This record gives sequence, structure tokens and C-alpha cells, in this order.
Amino acid sequence: MAGSTPKTRDLAPLSTSVFTMNQLQILAIILLYCVNQSPLSATDPSMTWHRHKIPVFLPQETLKLDKPQFSAKATLELTTHCNAECLWREAHPSLEDLKENLSYETVYTNGTRTLTVVDIPNFDPSTLVLKQYTPMRSRRKRQIFGVDGRFDISGKKFLLNFPFSTTVKISTGCTGVLVSDRHVLTAAHCIHDGKDYVKGAKKLKVGFLKENPKTQSAKSSKIPPELLTRWTRVKRTQVPKGWIRSQSDLGMDYDYALLELKRPHDRPHMEITVMPTTDQVAGNRIHFSGFDSDRPGQLVYRFCPIISETPHLIYQHCDAQPGSSGSGVYAKLWSPEKQDWERRIVGIFSGHQWVDLNGMQQDYNVAVRITPLKYAQICYWIKGTYNDCRSE
Repeated sequence: MAGSTPKTRDLAPLSTSVFTMNQLQILAIILLYCVNQSPLSATDPSMTWHRHKIPVFLPQETLKLDKPQFSAKATLELTTHCNAECLWREAHPSLEDLKENLSYETVYTNGTRTLTVVDIPNFDPSTLVLKQYTPMRSRRKRQIFGVDGRFDISGKKFLLNFPFSTTVKISTGCTGVLVSDRHVLTAAHCIHDGKDYVKGAKKLKVGFLKENPKTQSAKSSKIPPELLTRWTRVKRTQVPKGWIRSQSDLGMDYDYALLELKRPHDRPHMEITVMPTTDQVAGNRIHFSGFDSDRPGQLVYRFCPIISETPHLIYQHCDAQPGSSGSGVYAKLWSPEKQDWERRIVGIFSGHQWVDLNGMQQDYNVAVRITPLKYAQICYWIKGTYNDCRSE
């Protein structure tokens, strides 16, 4: 995590592949603290998560496109660059730009491809206001910031239960998150490199961790459970045109895709929501779990503070490595209706970005934030009608 004040030896044991009982207790305390914040603190109006007005998202026309070649190489580690011009452009799109970016491609299992053109009536682009961006003074060099603050999640008690059970593998090498009974949200660059779909996207699969029936029936509790990956085929893939358009200058703003499974799964899923202001997020922290490539066979969890944000992106120093792209970034939000904290997906982990601002170059790990427009689009992809997506 950013700000490595603890000594390495203090956190190193938590980065091993198997927890001791004491380490599991530490993790449980951390998770409980993040979830069970005192409700009294949420009586402050600034801490209460307010529902957003969702724009109308209307598909206008669907056009047939040539079949993709599926010739691109999957990119597990996305690195981009941005400067003041890039940040300004992000915060001042025209209405036509927004319509173009939110139009989307759909690829089906038989290889056919369509482009759906959309309209967002009565939407005012000026509501996208660029927040104050404050660069860090210290320069970082890697996707691991200081002491490695990631946790290996082991044991079926954690891996096969919410929220960790909502994290799934993508057959191209990335991570995804369950957002309905048959939909998975992931990063667009895991599917499409901006020019063509990656080779593995032609027969795309989603992997679910499950317990090996042989060890499941073992009588001895001393035998650790063996987990297998059950793969399920993807029925169709949807990618916003904003991702494909942006790759001329390699942007991250629309780095997300939705996968629809051929058959529903039987696990709880995470609800998506519009990313609120940081003062409405418990502890100003985001969380995500992924299958980092430097820890094969492990589900890796991390959390960290939000450092800065723009209308499309969340900047942070959550430790991450290739393979974690596409992880569902969630926050704990206080629900006044339920009088309780809820975990909601507020973004999708994308990768690494160097920001050049006022003569200073800083680097961050970056997640694509779910805005009202992106919520409307993703919700439409899931539900198939905008009438069910007018409110969160």
C-alpha cells in the first residue's frame, strides 16, 4: 500500500500463501472493521450515501459488423500516460462524444458482431465536473507501492463465501466480478486491445472456484480443502466504443466490458452503483480481490485509501500486479434505508497510469469509476430495458 511506514517484517507474514490462525484473526478484524463502522458516524449527512439520478440510456440502431479476427494478444498489464490536456479533455466531452463513447459492440459465440448506436436524451455534459487533482510529491516506480500490502485468501470459509466468492477468473488471464446471476464485469483490455478482440475472446470462459468433491467428503479436518476451477462459456461480450476509440491515445476512461454467461450461476453477486464522493465512502477506502499473476493459484485481496479522482477514474496506491485487471472495486456505503453498511461495486480495476502535471510525473494504480452514464449503460446490458435502470 502507499505510505510504507511499517517495517517490512511487520507485514511480510500476511503475504504468505497460507494463513496461520492468528493471521486469519487479524484479517477477520480488518474486514469487520471495514464493514461494521459505527452507525452513529453515518448520521452525519456527508457520510450518507445518496441515490443518484440515472440518465436515460436509449439504444437507437443496431448495425451488423464484419466478424472480428480475434488476432490481438491479451494485455494483462495496462500502462497509460496522461497530462493536463488529457485530464481537461476527460472532463469536458461534448454530447456527441458521450453518445459515441457509450455506443457499444456486442460479440456472440458464433463470432458475429454488432454495433449499437445510443442516445442519452436531455443529458447535460457540463455536469461532468473535473475534481481538484493534487499530485503526490514523492515519485513511485512500480505497481507495488512500498511494503506489499496484499493478502492471500486461503481456506474455503473465505474463498467460497461472500464477498470473495464474487471474484472469478477470465480465461484470457484477467479477473472479473459477478454483478448478476449471469453477468460478469471485467476490464475491456482483457477482451479487446483497441484494434481487435484478443485470441482467447473467441471461446471466452469464466472460471469459478469450487471445492474438489474428493476432499469435500474427506472425514479428517486436517486435510486442507482442494479447490478446482469450474469453467463456464460466455454467451456474449459487450464493450463500449469509448474503449475502442480511446486506444489511439491509450486512455482508460472506458476500460470495462460485460460478459453474459451461457447459463446462470448459483452464487451471490455484487450490486453495482454510481461512485459517490469520497466522503461518503467508509474510511475513504476501496477494496478489490483478484488473481495476481505473481501469486498463481491464490486469490489476492487488498484495500487502500482513495488518493484522487476525476470524472472517469479513481487514483490510488492499492498494490496490484498483472492478472488483477478487471477486478471489481468496491466500497462500503451507509444505506439509510437499511440502516447498515453495504458493499457496492463502484469501479473496475484497470492498471497503471503516469500523470504528468505541472512538471511533476507521478504514477498511480487506476480504476475506472462507475458514473451515472456508465451505470445506465451497464444496467441496460444486464436488464435489457432502461425502465429498470432509472434508479439505483
